[in-house]
Amino acid sequence: MSETRYSRQILFSGIGVEGQRLLAHSRVLLIGCGALGSVLAEVLTRAGVGRLTIADRDYVDESNLQRQSLYTEADCRAGMPKAIAAVRHLSGINSQVELVAEILDVNAATIVALVPGHDLILDGTDNFETRFLVNDASIKWNVPWVYGACVGAYGMCLAFVPNATPCLRCVLEQLPSPGSSPTCDTIGVIGPIVHLVAALEAAEALKILTGQVERLNRKLMSVDLWANQIWSVNMAEMRRDPSCPACGQRIFEFLEGKHEGRTQPLCGRDGVQVYRNTPSSVDFKMIAERLAPLGSVTCNEFLLRANLDRFEIALFRDGRAIVRGTQDVDEARRVYAKYIGS
Repeated sequence: MSETRYSRQILFSGIGVEGQRLLAHSRVLLIGCGALGSVLAEVLTRAGVGRLTIADRDYVDESNLQRQSLYTEADCRAGMPKAIAAVRHLSGINSQVELVAEILDVNAATIVALVPGHDLILDGTDNFETRFLVNDASIKWNVPWVYGACVGAYGMCLAFVPNATPCLRCVLEQLPSPGSSPTCDTIGVIGPIVHLVAALEAAEALKILTGQVERLNRKLMSVDLWANQIWSVNMAEMRRDPSCPACGQRIFEFLEGKHEGRTQPLCGRDGVQVYRNTPSSVDFKMIAERLAPLGSVTCNEFLLRANLDRFEIALFRDGRAIVRGTQDVDEARRVYAKYIGS
């Protein structure tokens, strides 16, 4: 560990030499590397965590560049998966950190191989289905996690520690119904709230990773930058609910995939994620040759992109695709079946 590199962080009494040593041996899982995730990834890489695993299902798009600070126009032109682009940029920031890219959708099937062995999970997701899944995983494998969300100019943050604090399902018993909450697709989002919420998440992360759980903010922090409002809900007085399905009864409905759909509209995209009926590796070369007469097709080692009619299809190696140009899941399935197959 280079004390010169981290000298200003070590001088901070809350971390010191011992805290920096703990950071250097920590293993962090970041789920989602979009707006919040790209800021979190950079902060933790610069702070000197030992290993950072970045799991993300998406690729860099021009509309990301306004708020996803880790990415460049070159990433966009190349159609780089976000996890790969993030690791490439971060490796140039701190070569002492072990960086792992996982290009996948985090769901009940994939999270099993991701969470065990990590000291912390960070929320860079854009939907509550994944957050409830992370909550289940956190409790099952006894890994703390930090929740963060932002939309418009509004954001919030809260840390969860298994067996020590109420869990997300104690706080929010049921999934919000579809369409009941605003999204970045409906009201947009500005860069400053992204950085503010990511800063709140990162601060809680540093406390956990340096063994100072008692320093966690036991308030649900909420901020509206445009209305100039900051408020909080005191969670310190809230007790774990013995009837909570997750932390009380250890019934992990989301880990069991009971609430999971195979086709999902994506926040921040005019698009839908579609899965292959049976996940398997696809042959980009063969598909590119077949689709070339129908439109523009480009590919790299991670991703094939085809512009066909009014749709753009981004196809990943495992057969998963993002179909842009629609938010109708049935239409997206038809487009996938027509051009890629079942």
